[in-house]
Amino acid sequence: MKDTLAIIVGGGPAPGMNGVISAVTIEAVNEGKQVLGIRGGFKTLFEGNLKNVLPLTIDGVSRIHTTGGSILTTSREYPDRVKERFKVLMKTLKRLNIRYLITIGGDGTAFMARWIGQEAMGTISVIHVPKTIDNDLPLPGGMPTFGYETARHYGVELVNNLMEDAKTMGRWYFVSTMGRNVGHLALGIGKAAGATLTLIPEEFQGKDLSLRRIADILEGSIIKRLSMGKHHGVAVMAEGIADKLDKHELSRYEQIEKDETGRVRLSEIQLGRIVKTFVKNSLEKRGIEMTIVDKNIGYELRAANPIPFDIEYTRNLGYGAVKFLSRGGSNAMITFYEGRLTSVPFADMVDVSTSRIKVRYVDINSESYEVGQKYMIKLNAEDFSSQKIKRLSKTARMSVTEFRKRFQYLTENTSCR
Repeated sequence: MKDTLAIIVGGGPAPGMNGVISAVTIEAVNEGKQVLGIRGGFKTLFEGNLKNVLPLTIDGVSRIHTTGGSILTTSREYPDRVKERFKVLMKTLKRLNIRYLITIGGDGTAFMARWIGQEAMGTISVIHVPKTIDNDLPLPGGMPTFGYETARHYGVELVNNLMEDAKTMGRWYFVSTMGRNVGHLALGIGKAAGATLTLIPEEFQGKDLSLRRIADILEGSIIKRLSMGKHHGVAVMAEGIADKLDKHELSRYEQIEKDETGRVRLSEIQLGRIVKTFVKNSLEKRGIEMTIVDKNIGYELRAANPIPFDIEYTRNLGYGAVKFLSRGGSNAMITFYEGRLTSVPFADMVDVSTSRIKVRYVDINSESYEVGQKYMIKLNAEDFSSQKIKRLSKTARMSVTEFRKRFQYLTENTSCR
């Protein structure tokens, strides 16, 4: 009797998911294994729904690696009474005679994979393939999570188009990007596109960030550009900034929604629209007219056809996941480091203080971040020297004293207040 290997996808989409499914299926079948795809993510297992389980063949997956989305679909299921429903999940895997399980997803899916591996106690070998456009999983050597480079690629194309439109029309765009609580995607897009400035959550400490601070940073950039004779620009903002905002203040401007797991839907918060209102009102009070358009990008990036980098990357990971299991491995995440496939034990990925998978944040002390900052147009300490502040305050239609009082605090520290 053939050993059975199952593939399941969890969390939000990321370009390259089909590449992993294809590579896993081809290698596993060639090794003599039966391969099952579990449609609908963990929701199917929690419900004990065997109708959403389908056999996968080489012919069925041989050309899907270049396509976006997931032939198995996905979900963010976190049911009520999760411990009780988890027993159903384990029974479902047993009924399907699953010997090997490959999970494809982000931190939530990695958490589930680790839990299944612990409960199975050797009866099911588990390997996790890290996937997220947020790039927030702690992969060795700074390798990106698959899907990130494709999302960044198409994000750069969109922002480049907006930059040209801004120049043509003489306007500003405030662009919000996905990324959950980290700024990798926003910074990656902003740097590569040459956006006027990019704001990420890692720049701000604490959880009481005021909307006024964000608006002042953006207004300061607009004023600085105007002083250079430039009436246009594009600001890229990571959605995770919204999680730093004072929730009481935010609730006055936006309805806060939560997803299936109980996390705030940061992508649904119209951060650009909110701060646009702040900035426009402030400028108009001083007689400065400026067209500002807010845009959200993220859903357009998640299910795109993968670029060659992610096509090759996911085929490596899928192949490596099967090889790892076939050699007796389990309870780990497969990664690609310095040209070699390697595994990271789940135990090394967990933050012991939270029992959750560690998060990789943007290192704001790195040279990569420094480069990004150097090419942004926003107020800095030098702008408050005697010569520069006169030109800026005149452009802002404020006195030097008023301008200094209003904006100099932005350059003094990185605290939220």
